[in-house]
Amino acid sequence: MFRFEHPDALFLLLLIPVLAFIHLYLAKRRKKALEAFGNTELLTELMPNVSFKRPTVKFYIMLFAFILLIVTIAGPQYGSKLQTVKRKGIELIVALDVSNSMMAQDIEPNRLERAKRAISRLIDKLQNDRVGFIVFAGEAYVQLPITTDYPSAKMFLNSINTDIVGKQGTAIGAAIDKGIKSFTTQEDINRAIIVITDGENHEDDPIAAAGMAAERGIKIYTVGMGLPKGAPIPVTGGRSNDFMKDKDGNVVISKLDENTLQKIAITGNGAYIPANNIRNGINNLVDELGELEKSELEAKVYTDYNDQFQYFAALALLLIFIEFLILERKNRRLKHINIFEVKEEKNK
Repeated sequence: MFRFEHPDALFLLLLIPVLAFIHLYLAKRRKKALEAFGNTELLTELMPNVSFKRPTVKFYIMLFAFILLIVTIAGPQYGSKLQTVKRKGIELIVALDVSNSMMAQDIEPNRLERAKRAISRLIDKLQNDRVGFIVFAGEAYVQLPITTDYPSAKMFLNSINTDIVGKQGTAIGAAIDKGIKSFTTQEDINRAIIVITDGENHEDDPIAAAGMAAERGIKIYTVGMGLPKGAPIPVTGGRSNDFMKDKDGNVVISKLDENTLQKIAITGNGAYIPANNIRNGINNLVDELGELEKSELEAKVYTDYNDQFQYFAALALLLIFIEFLILERKNRRLKHINIFEVKEEKNK
């Protein structure tokens, strides 16, 4: 597995196009200055030892050397050994509602975005626990199989939107059922499902699903996204004041169903967290999850990363040395030699 020990250093690569642009700009100015001074062909004859191409060649050699030095600073490494390590933790499934109602803006910037931020904070607080994602609307799908790779989890989290599930609706029961089936087969381990939704269930029986989870020792926590007074649902791709309407032309108001979410949490031996107190709620949830007994979890990780920076550094130094050897002026002794010139055969 290849990685950079200091990936932030790669942002220095943004300087490359800037330096190239500056060089092109100055070269163009020099060319215009020579043209204003006199005929360029005549000037070339008058200055036979002056090279107009060598400074450009020297610049791009140094530019490439600079790129290699940036890569060297970033610390390229290659994982040489895949090792099984054992850690103590729990397994956690986050089931996120991605139905259109999650775009309502009764909490800013909208319910879905606020939910993703809360999940991101939750991931930051996890230690050695396995986490997975399920997305649901009218149906439920596994977005991320359970893993200890938190950077990958955040990457998958950022890609979640309301278009990720084709069938609209809110099937909380299906999400819980999918979560139950998504845990590993390892025994004697504490597990929990966090359902993040506005609670407007229209598809199935989430209370019964929570009861099935509780029978298997899986705790169900619910996080309510939205406010009881509700808000209209923006139309995707429409104007700022375009909202979803029912068949009679009335604007649909999506309201938080706290009653259902509280029943799910109680049945699932968990707790309910309202959106208006989500930051403290997530902190309390992490504390409660931390009190669950940790079990040994096995995970595959790369160890013994070997540094590869020396190859990039050596090549960069070689380019710098080559650039030093190339003179900006033509060599008087070698100027008549042209290895690319094809000699014409004399006609016999």
